[in-house]
Amino acid sequence: MKNVTLNVEGMSCNHCVNTVEKTLKELGAEGKVNLAAKTVEVSFNESTLTLDAIKEAIEEQGYDVV
Repeated sequence: MKNVTLNVEGMSCNHCVNTVEKTLKELGAEGKVNLAAKTVEVSFNESTLTLDAIKEAIEEQGYDVV
């Protein structure tokens, strides 16, 4: 499992947290949002999922990965 921390702009409430965490779960990754820090800690299997795919999925929900 690879662990990365992404900086994500645009998250402002619990709905945002749930949306991002649900999106990651659907991809087969695990995510934990820190709303105050505007970060998402992601754990994923590099053999089945790429970091680019994770970033793209978050951005498709309306957030900016910086």
